[in-house]
Amino acid sequence: MNLNPDQLTDYANTFITVLIDYSPKFISAFLILFVGLYVSRLINRFIRKLMIKRNLDPTLTKFLADILLWVLRVLLFVSFISKLGIETSSFVAILGAMGLAVGLSLQGSLSNFAGGMLIILFKPFKVHDTIEAQGVIGTVSEIQIFVTKLLTANNQTIFVPNGSLSNGNIINYSMEKIRRADLTIAISYDTNIKEAKDIIIDVLNNNPKVLKAPAAEVSVKNLTDNAIQLAVRPWAASEDFWGVYADTLQNCKQAFDTAGIVIQPFVKEFSKKNSPTDSLE
Repeated sequence: MNLNPDQLTDYANTFITVLIDYSPKFISAFLILFVGLYVSRLINRFIRKLMIKRNLDPTLTKFLADILLWVLRVLLFVSFISKLGIETSSFVAILGAMGLAVGLSLQGSLSNFAGGMLIILFKPFKVHDTIEAQGVIGTVSEIQIFVTKLLTANNQTIFVPNGSLSNGNIINYSMEKIRRADLTIAISYDTNIKEAKDIIIDVLNNNPKVLKAPAAEVSVKNLTDNAIQLAVRPWAASEDFWGVYADTLQNCKQAFDTAGIVIQPFVKEFSKKNSPTDSLE
């Protein structure tokens, strides 16, 4: 197709006219975009500093600041395309449909997200707490939005989904400052109970990590067919718990050896019907 000079002139004039008509829109739209990005960053920094100043949880602070930043960016993008003259109603409808589809496909992730929010807001535990949940025990190393990271005693990292974590039972071993150890020591019926109890009490009194208040308890827990079971319940600071637990068992065994008291070993009871000799007959 051949274009004569008059047609080229008409196209050029039309282009210049359109450019002149839409230049204010383009300039104002991009001005809104760049200024909006700068202002949104300022708002995000201000809100983040404000939450840190209010001693909000670091995980919650980062999450809320990120959510705020993306909300501001979405609003800015809608304002930008609206200023360019693009119809936004259909665009919003498309975003809504996409959000519904993503929500349906990520139900498990959304459950974990909600669980993470509940954990962050209600704080059943915090970083560095030792907890037991979902069949595992470990120290909380990080609380993320979707999972919580636990570090076990043998230095293994476990990722527990926040959805199941927030809906299940949680034992927080670090929330209280002191803990009680519940130990059971079995002695034979030939042993003087008072003498054995006095020895255990002396062991507990000589351990500086055992708290004086609340006072430790030593009592008869049960009388079985082959042993007298003594309940030993010393109190200790949470950080000293396992040390007190192990020291009590070790020191009681050594003190009993010195006094000539034998700790009764566990003997499994068999009924006559289930006696091992039945299988030999």
